[in-house]
Amino acid sequence: MAAVGGILVWVVNICAILLLNLFSTASGDALRINFGYTGPIGPNNWGRLNPTFSACSTGKSQSPINIDSANLVINKNLKPLIMQYNHSEVATLVDNGYNVGIKYGENAGTLVVDGKTYNLKQMHWHSPSEHRLDGIQYAAELHLVHFAEDNSIAVLATLFHIGHPDPLMTKLQNKLNELARDVASQKETQIQLGSIDTHEIRKHTHKYYSYTGSLTTPPCSENVSWHILGKVRSISREQVEALRAPLDSRCKRNARPVQPLNGRQIQMYEVQANVN
Repeated sequence: MAAVGGILVWVVNICAILLLNLFSTASGDALRINFGYTGPIGPNNWGRLNPTFSACSTGKSQSPINIDSANLVINKNLKPLIMQYNHSEVATLVDNGYNVGIKYGENAGTLVVDGKTYNLKQMHWHSPSEHRLDGIQYAAELHLVHFAEDNSIAVLATLFHIGHPDPLMTKLQNKLNELARDVASQKETQIQLGSIDTHEIRKHTHKYYSYTGSLTTPPCSENVSWHILGKVRSISREQVEALRAPLDSRCKRNARPVQPLNGRQIQMYEVQANVN
């Protein structure tokens, strides 16, 4: 039994390493992962594209989901999310073909959830949003992907509606334009950002929604801890277009459809106003 247990631990660790490599890969590797968002390689067929993608079809705890305010569980035992993001000297803007993201070095910062610490490894955008609030799909969604020492994953998500430009995106605009030009000319699909202040992405958590789900791209692995911030931020139409410009033509609208809950609970944390 001990030998079997050791093998299982080894398999789990190998899978986690593969996931980490998928998340942190340069776009040249990612582009060889043949999936998209339209046609025969679209979301409805992901599970059949590769044996390692089977959870996309057979999983029972898949993401994204629709967050229905009528069916939330208010959990008074939930704690505020603690975001401790720092400066990072090694941030890199990457075009993964299916999304644009930023990958970080070892000291980008941490997210603490119920006393457990997760390290920020990368963030990326989807447009339109993948998660929905009461059926409403927003203009874009930002995912901050964190790994704990045991290789478990926590994703912090922010939704965006069309409005004023997003301050972080404004700072990245020139680099995004450069990335789109390089992709069009078949040059490098990653650009060094130099020093980027990840502290700027820290948001207040007066309200968030939490549930257990999966990665929203293949291999759709489950047991991902999701935390969607309750406050919807703003982004301009031009910024949404800048996020789509470098992407593969089959991934311009890179939102996976919402998945069934299959009995899962969506819990909500909200700061309670003081009543005198």
